[in-house]
Amino acid sequence: MKLLVYYILTVLIKYYAPVDALQILAIQNIAAKSHWNFMSAVLQSLSDNGHNVTVYTPFLAGNRANYTEVYLELPSRVGLEALESINSLGKATVIVPLGMNMTRYYCNIIHEQTELREILRSGKSNYDIIITELLSSECSSYVAFKLNLPLIYVIPSSMITYMEHAVLGDVSNPATVSHLLAHHAVPRTFVQRFTNVILLGFSLIALLYKEMELKKIDGQPYDLVKPIKPSLIYMNSDFITEGPRPMLPNVIQIGGIHLKTPSNIPNDILEFIENSPHGVIYFTFGSVISMSTLPNHIQNAFKETFAQISQRILWKYEGEMKDKPINVMTSNWFPQRDILMHPNVKLFISHGGISGVFEAIDAGVPVLGFPLFYDQPRNIENLVDAGMGISMDLLTIEKDELLKNILDLTNNEKYMRNAKINSERFKDRPMSPAESVVYWTEYVVRHKGAPHLRSHAFNLTWYQYFLLDVIVVLLLFIYFVLFITYKAFKFIYYYFLKYSQTVKPKLE
Repeated sequence: MKLLVYYILTVLIKYYAPVDALQILAIQNIAAKSHWNFMSAVLQSLSDNGHNVTVYTPFLAGNRANYTEVYLELPSRVGLEALESINSLGKATVIVPLGMNMTRYYCNIIHEQTELREILRSGKSNYDIIITELLSSECSSYVAFKLNLPLIYVIPSSMITYMEHAVLGDVSNPATVSHLLAHHAVPRTFVQRFTNVILLGFSLIALLYKEMELKKIDGQPYDLVKPIKPSLIYMNSDFITEGPRPMLPNVIQIGGIHLKTPSNIPNDILEFIENSPHGVIYFTFGSVISMSTLPNHIQNAFKETFAQISQRILWKYEGEMKDKPINVMTSNWFPQRDILMHPNVKLFISHGGISGVFEAIDAGVPVLGFPLFYDQPRNIENLVDAGMGISMDLLTIEKDELLKNILDLTNNEKYMRNAKINSERFKDRPMSPAESVVYWTEYVVRHKGAPHLRSHAFNLTWYQYFLLDVIVVLLLFIYFVLFITYKAFKFIYYYFLKYSQTVKPKLE
C-alpha cells in the first residue's frame, strides 16, 4: 500500500507540480487601448503567480514585482472623427487590407527596436516563451522563430476568421460559423450563409494578395522564413458571446479576463446614480470614436429622446455639450466597469466593443447596441440572440424608434431577466480566465511547446488538405467502374444481337 501511495505521489509531482518561475517575453504590437487591456490582464495573471514578464508596450503603467516594461513607440489612433471612421472601417473591403498594412507596419517598427534588435541579432535569450498579439499577419511570429521559442498568440476578439487557417491549420465551416466581420451571430438563412461564404472567400484572397504585395515592398527578414505556428491561442471570447463552434484544443477562451473587482465610484457620479429614483442609463462609444464629432441630427436624436425618459443618463462625451438635457451628466471618462455593476443601472447603450460586452454580461445589464465597425455588429447580434439586447443603425437613427427601444429595454422584464441568466452562465466555469492562462502557459513550457495540441493539417500539403488526391482517386475509380460497366453492356448487347441474327434464320 505504501508503495502504491508513493508511486501515485511521484506521478502527481512529476506531471502537476508547478514549473519554476518562467521568463516570459511579451510584445504588444497594436497601439490600441482595448487590445492592451486584454493583453495586460493576461500578463498580470502570470506575474501575479510568480512568473517574470518583460513586455514591450506603448502603454506604460510602471514596473512591479515580476513585471518589467520596455517602452515601444507605436502610432495610436483614438478620438477619430465618427462618420469618416464608420464609412471606411465599416467596410470589409477596407478593414482587411488596412489590418494587413497596419500589422506589417507595426512589425517593421518593433523589429527595429534597439533592445529587441540586439536580442534577435544574437539569436539567444534567457526567455522560455513568447506572448504576442495576432491581428492580420504572421510577421508577429518572427521573434519566436529567431529565438526558437514556443509562441502564444492573444486575440482580443473572437477568432480572426481569415487568419484561422494560417495559425490553426483549419477553417470553420461558413455554413455554421459566422465570419468575424459578419453582421449576424449565426448564419441561419440562405442569404446569411451565402454572404458568409463570399466574405470568407474575399478576406482569404485579400489576405494572400496583400501578403504577397507587402513582401515585394518590405523585403523584411521575416518574409524569408516559415512562420512559427502557435502552441496556444488565448481568445477573448466565451460560450455566451459566441455561437457553438468547433474548437481546437490549443484555443483557450478567456473572455472577461480583464474584469477586475469593482472599486468605489467617485462621489459626484455615485450621488448622480443613487439619487435617480427610476434608475440610470450608461452611454458610451468607447475611446476610438469621438462622440462630439457625431453629426448634429444624430446627437439631437439622443438628446431629445433622453429628455423624454424618466431615467438619468451618464454620457461619455468629449468637451462641453450644447443643449444638454437636465437628466444627463457628461464626462470625458467614466469608471465603466464600476458603473455597470451598480444595481441602479438599467441599460447600457454601447457600440459593441468586446470588452464592454463582457462587462455588460458580467453585470447582467441589457444592451442597446449601435455597432460601428469590425467585430461590433457580430458582438451585438450575439446579445440580441441571447435575448438581452436590441441592435440599431446609428446612421439611420430616428428619435421615435430610439425612444421605443429604450422604453422596451427598460420596462420589459424579459431583457433584464435574460441578462441575469446570461450573467450566471458566464460566471459558471471550472476555473477563472486568469487560472486558465497560468495553467496552460505552464503546460506549454512543461511539454516543450506542446506540439501534440496542434492540428494535423500542418502536416498536409494543400492538395491533401482539400482532399484533392482522394477526389482524384474516387473519380478514377468511378470512371473505371463506368468504363467496365459500359464495356460489359456493350459486349452483352452485341452478343445477343449476333445470337438473335444467327438463331432467326434457323427458325425460318
